[in-house]
Amino acid sequence: MSRFIVPLAFIAALAISIVLWWNLPHLGDVGDQMKKGGPLVAMLILLTILETAFIVERIWSLRKAQGRGSLPDFLNNVRKRLHTGDVDGAVKLCAQQRGSAANVIRAGLERYQQARAEGANKEKIVAETQAAIQEANGLEVPLLERNLIALSTIASIATMVGLLGTVIGMIRSFAALGHTGAVDASKLAIGISEALINTAGGLFIAITGIVTYNVFVTRVDNFNYMMDEASYEAVQLLASSATERK
Repeated sequence: MSRFIVPLAFIAALAISIVLWWNLPHLGDVGDQMKKGGPLVAMLILLTILETAFIVERIWSLRKAQGRGSLPDFLNNVRKRLHTGDVDGAVKLCAQQRGSAANVIRAGLERYQQARAEGANKEKIVAETQAAIQEANGLEVPLLERNLIALSTIASIATMVGLLGTVIGMIRSFAALGHTGAVDASKLAIGISEALINTAGGLFIAITGIVTYNVFVTRVDNFNYMMDEASYEAVQLLASSATERK
């Protein structure tokens, strides 16, 4: 289902941007100013809607990935359970917390319990636990990073669209100046307005996209670091537990 998010978002944004474009004159002075920006304003509206949709989706997904409660508190509670050898209690905490970190740790704990039940030696238990954690981590990380490339792409495209609108507006302005006789002040003003409106719109979308992209990348990196640190410590505690019970 996730592979259809981008096409559906694009179709919805395209429909909304077309409706907004044709109804700009009804939005008052702001709508009139945007209308003067020319057809490329419709493209900027489309990019704005797409960018907003991806930002909302990332906020929701990252919050869901954190789980139900505080992630640091959850990791501390799991660490305490593993220190006392209560693997079942740690698994229950993961089931209650949910989220990406809980899923990764739970996969390792369940594989550990399965390997111990099969009577495997310490080396095999540790290896299978690490393999389960790596496999679960490989499934969760792409979900955390999804649509980040889309955000950076929108920021780049918005800059180019704004620049294109600026160039077109300046061409119209110079065309108005190039006629013999009196300068057509209205055409000159329209060209300058088109250039400035597209420049402002493109820069606004680009700045918003770059800032949110960097914020989300930082959050994902911190989240991955916490998961890796918690997973490594869990493996070490389980390995020591396997040695003690052997």
